[in-house]
Amino acid sequence: MKQPFRFPRISPSTRAFFDAARDAPGSSPLTWLHGYIYGRWIYLYIGLGTGQRWPAKPLKCLAGALSRYGKPAAPREDIPPRHTFADTYHGKVVTLDAARQLVRVDRDVELRDLEHVVPYTLARDIVLRDPDHIVALECPCRAARPNPCLPMDVCLIVGEPFASFVLEHHGGRARPITSDEASEILSAEHARGHVQHAFFKDAMLGRFYAICNCCSCCCGALNAHRNGTPMLAASGYLPQVEADLCIECGACEASCQFGAITASDGPAVIDAAACMGCGVCVDQCPEGALTLARDSGGTVPLELDQLMAAAARAADSP
Repeated sequence: MKQPFRFPRISPSTRAFFDAARDAPGSSPLTWLHGYIYGRWIYLYIGLGTGQRWPAKPLKCLAGALSRYGKPAAPREDIPPRHTFADTYHGKVVTLDAARQLVRVDRDVELRDLEHVVPYTLARDIVLRDPDHIVALECPCRAARPNPCLPMDVCLIVGEPFASFVLEHHGGRARPITSDEASEILSAEHARGHVQHAFFKDAMLGRFYAICNCCSCCCGALNAHRNGTPMLAASGYLPQVEADLCIECGACEASCQFGAITASDGPAVIDAAACMGCGVCVDQCPEGALTLARDSGGTVPLELDQLMAAAARAADSP
C-alpha cells in the first residue's frame, strides 16, 4: 500500500526560531527563510560570502535580495529606503570586559533601537532570551580557510533561539558551554591578539546573536571592512600612548588587526581614523605604555551593564 505523503518534521529548534521570527519587528516570511538558510548552512553561506567557495557571486546576490524584504516602511512612500549590505549584517567592536558582560548576563534583556551604540539603520537591538544558553561553534570564517588560525571553536552563540538552533543543526561542530567557559575563551583569544565583535544580522531577528573572536587573516568581516564595506563599528574607545614609556619595540604595531599603529620611527602613533578601539594593543604592550580612553567623537560603547542601568533609569523616570 502506497504511503501518504508526509511533510518533513520541523525540528524543535527550527520551530522556535520561526516562532521568534514571526514576532520580530519588521520581519517577513522571506526574512525568516533568509535566517533559516544562514543558520542552517552557515559554513556554506560564509564560505561563499568570503569568496572561499564557488559560486560566491550568486549567493551574495541571493542574500542581498532576501535582505531587501521585510524592512520598516520609509518615512515617505515615494522614497524607498536604501540599505547597504553593512546595514543588514555588521559587528560592533567590543573590549574584552564588554564581551565578558555579554556572556555573564543572568536575566533576559530587551534593549531596542540602539543606533547610538550600533550605528546602522537595521539590526541594532540587544534582546537576550535565556542568555545562559551559550554555544561554542567552530568559526565558519576559519573553517573556510586552508590554513586557519587555531583553535576553531571560538564563535560564541548567545541566547535563544540561536543557541539551540546551532547546537541541533551543527552538533558535530558546536558544544554547549557555561558563561565561565565562554569568558575563558574570550580571554584566551584576546591574549592571542584577536578582536571581539558582537554581531548583529537582520535575518537573525534583527538583533545581537553572537560574539566572534576575529583575526585579519581569517575573518570575512575584517577583510570586508578593510576593503571598503563598513560593516564594523568602533568600540567608542581609542588607545593613548605614554611616549616616555614606549620602548619602540613594535609589539603594538604587530598586534593591531586594523593596521592602525605605527611604531617603526619613534614612539607608537595611533591612526585614529583606522583604529577601532579593541584594546588588543594595550595588553600586548610589554611596558604598559598604552591605555584605553573614551573617544569623545565616537559611538557609545556596547557595555551591557551601563546600557541596562540607563534603560532602568529611563523606565523609572516620570
